[in-house]
Amino acid sequence: MKRSSLPHSLMTRRELLAAGAGLAPRPAPPNLILILADDLGWRDVGYEGTDFYETPNIDRMARQGMTFTQAYSAAPLCSATRAAIMTGKSPARLHITGAIVDGTRPLRAEDRRSDDPSRRLVQPGMERALALDESTIAEVLKQAGYATGFFGKWHLGDRGFWPEQQGFDVNFGGTHLPSPPSYFYPYRIPNIESGREGEYLTDRLTTEAERFVAANAGRPFFLCLWHYAVHTPLQAKPELVGKYRRRARETWHNPVYAAMIDSLDQSVGRLLAKLDQLRIAGNTLVVFTSDNGGLLARKRGAEPVTSNAPLRGGKEMLYEGGIRVPLVVRWPGRVRDGSRSQAPVVSTDLFFTLAEAGGARREGQDGLSLLPLFGGAPGLRREALYWHFPHYMTAPTAEGVRFNGYWNTPNAAIRKGRWKLLEFFEGSRELYDLEADPGEARNAATREPHTAQALGEQLRAWLNRTDAWLPVANPRYQSNG
Repeated sequence: MKRSSLPHSLMTRRELLAAGAGLAPRPAPPNLILILADDLGWRDVGYEGTDFYETPNIDRMARQGMTFTQAYSAAPLCSATRAAIMTGKSPARLHITGAIVDGTRPLRAEDRRSDDPSRRLVQPGMERALALDESTIAEVLKQAGYATGFFGKWHLGDRGFWPEQQGFDVNFGGTHLPSPPSYFYPYRIPNIESGREGEYLTDRLTTEAERFVAANAGRPFFLCLWHYAVHTPLQAKPELVGKYRRRARETWHNPVYAAMIDSLDQSVGRLLAKLDQLRIAGNTLVVFTSDNGGLLARKRGAEPVTSNAPLRGGKEMLYEGGIRVPLVVRWPGRVRDGSRSQAPVVSTDLFFTLAEAGGARREGQDGLSLLPLFGGAPGLRREALYWHFPHYMTAPTAEGVRFNGYWNTPNAAIRKGRWKLLEFFEGSRELYDLEADPGEARNAATREPHTAQALGEQLRAWLNRTDAWLPVANPRYQSNG
């Protein structure tokens, strides 16, 4: 169905014909845009209170739409969350629970051999790619008549598993790479061959996304603009770095990271301006979010990149700082300006939200459509939120050593109402009342043993239902104690 290029106040030819026949005009399918930042923390946007980073365009989008105060990523690492968004399935069910890297072996822990005697557990492997027989949101919307375009970071498998094999008509920049070799041209990203010296990747991806929008303004389209920013390497345009170097704060002080956020925000502004220019903003749902919480440190001995305070932890952890993310939606006429939702929501919900908005409603086990919240519903009928992260992560700083030399040890988590339980597979558990203790500073597992036990049983039942791959005892473990 072609869309009129006339102002929205005028009726399309189809609407005129329907009106003449006494029929109610059928609304045009909305355009759908999903902007995904990489490693952008919950507090790294202006509308959440930072006075260091500048995000006027994201903040304007928040004023014109709905913000979610308790939005979560499906995992504290990129590939897992991206797979969850694409399929509406939890990382545990997909067996993609971390970041896909070369050498990842898709094996259960009991089928692997550990070569690290310092670890109490053998961690399971992961699938090496998002399977082609999974039904992606791009495939669902393409079947519903949408043009589909992907721009930016994919990180869901090597050649043969790129966006063009997963339902996207156009793929620019989406490969196996977890981060760009360079944010300045030449980027050394396999499918970005052209460019000019000094060109900045965030800007270039936005330019290509604008071209896709302009080329498909006359039909419904689904656009994924999944930025590599603000993932390392930390590289930014010099003029923006200088701007933030002069205004460092005690909590936020990295001028390069701040400049990367600035460029990310400018990208959002450019895309929204393109919708206005083409007169299609009124029928476009735009979603902005991040794939996990903010990065605390990038290598041993380094200062934190950002701060997730007052939340605890960051990327690579199931504490709130690792999985709480910004989420903003703008949909004129369907989402009230300046509205806020306190309902706990998660990345898997985006699949069902976009599918229903595009007229291709789907049901699933791991996510729900957010459309009722857009209409003002106070919450969703959800049993609980779950996470599974069965991986060891090496501590990048001495201060970050939390578990016998590790930043993170294999664990899973459940949030139900005000309570959140973290079950560590080495043998401990932590329970937090997020209403009274959002910073997860006071472990209530001993004080509330019945709550901890009930949530632990519910979490174990979910792990069984999803066929989650679990760690097992390491027969080669040697204690240093």
